[in-house]
Amino acid sequence: MDKLRITGGRPLHGTVSISGAKNAALPELCAALLTADAVTLNNVPRLRDVATMRKLLDSMGVRTETHGDRGGMTLQALEPILPEASYDLVKTMRASVLVLGPLLARFGRARVSLPGGCAIGSRPVDQHIKGLQAMGAEIEVEHGYMVARLGGSRTRLKGARIATDMVTVTGTENFLMAAALAEGETVLENAAQEPEVTDLAEMLIAMGARIEGHGTSRIHIQGVDRLHGCTHQVVADRIETGTFLCAVAATGGEALLRHGRADHLDAVIDKLRDAGATVDAGRDAEGDFIRVQASGRLKAQSFRTTEYPGFPTDMQAQFMALNCISQGTSKVTETIFENRFMHVNELVRLGAHIQTDGKVAVVEGVPALSGATVMATDLRASASLVIAGLVAQGETTVDRIYHLDRGYDQMEVKLRQLGADIERIK
Repeated sequence: MDKLRITGGRPLHGTVSISGAKNAALPELCAALLTADAVTLNNVPRLRDVATMRKLLDSMGVRTETHGDRGGMTLQALEPILPEASYDLVKTMRASVLVLGPLLARFGRARVSLPGGCAIGSRPVDQHIKGLQAMGAEIEVEHGYMVARLGGSRTRLKGARIATDMVTVTGTENFLMAAALAEGETVLENAAQEPEVTDLAEMLIAMGARIEGHGTSRIHIQGVDRLHGCTHQVVADRIETGTFLCAVAATGGEALLRHGRADHLDAVIDKLRDAGATVDAGRDAEGDFIRVQASGRLKAQSFRTTEYPGFPTDMQAQFMALNCISQGTSKVTETIFENRFMHVNELVRLGAHIQTDGKVAVVEGVPALSGATVMATDLRASASLVIAGLVAQGETTVDRIYHLDRGYDQMEVKLRQLGADIERIK
């Protein structure tokens, strides 16, 4: 099992390129199921979750091929397709549920295992089931699988008004893909507004879908008879961007993040500026960029996670690591997942002062952390431990980094480009 060994104390300096977004690439890979034409995605990140999704699509009969050095992948879902996602492939990645909507929309049936993924709390699929049932699907949960088919004599899903009980990103994405080929209009109320949802909608529009309102809480989709192929550029990963912003700020460095989108990270950037970091954004001949610079101890910042465009739960652990060595006391309130403070005990092993009470963590900043062996418990927790290791005195070893590989494209390579003393131990 791979580990990362980090010797802390070096400010990060230089330029690094941000990869494509995992949470955009995964649904966009699934969207290839909606057409028999070839679909080409560029800027696909090299991640364990992407490899798992590709393996899942391969098992259904989708032809997949990678090309070039810019993250290119072409997919073609020619019939026959086996509309089944087995437990062995789904158990490690919750995003596998995203095949349910497109399989039902195009093939009229699906058998999909209930998903797994990070152990950060309950993320039930009942909202997916209710929404697809409103569109005319019959879905039963049998022996750990969602078994779905079109109801009655229907040959297509039907448009519907879907108002979810909570904001659900993967639910919104499943409904977008299903509604694109449904009969009539679908209206999604309480829809997720994340940039990854907007990016999926833009890809579907390029395939011939009729979608309006993406990026807002109400999305209108007018179903069409068929979709065609397209070429689409996966949007830059805002969580990777935010992670590198926190890492540079924590170490008191200065870096240019190529392809980072500041407009997707307003809440995080506002907190970094309040903490005392300088963050500027712009666009040049090479595209979007963000420049971050910090010196001395920053000021601790309290924040509360919430749905986009609020402070993202996927940045909570990384910013907490920054607060651990900032000046003052901060309060971090987690409102999305109930088990997302599992990194706290590991940060304490490094010398952090943190007290938790339910959904609230109180962080008392300390002048310095000290290196130790720590264990990653989930994807974003592992990133927070890397940040803590970069600023800790001495050597830190981060174990179980397969979590990190699920969502970060060669993180240790990029950190070395910025001057970090970090290596992967096989």
